Amino acid sequence: QVALKKMPLCKRSRKELIVNEIRIMKENRHPNIVNYIDSYLVDEDLWLAMEYVDGGTLTSVLVRVFIEERMIAAISRE
Repeated sequence: QVALKKMPLCKRSRKELIVNEIRIMKENRHPNIVNYIDSYLVDEDLWLAMEYVDGGTLTSVLVRVFIEERMIAAISRE
């Protein structure tokens, strides 16, 4: 199973930032992060294939759960 992230390129003013982000994701693999698999250009959209993680998007978790700053720091450090 994979997760697909669809990014419309026409709305992105800084395409080089997206390319740089993909390069960084390709170079860095770790068991504690969602890893990049591949990317595809479909019409005017960039589709990113990434590992599937059950539980929804990070944004949906952050909206539902309040995390104190010190906990965020501890999680980021790990």
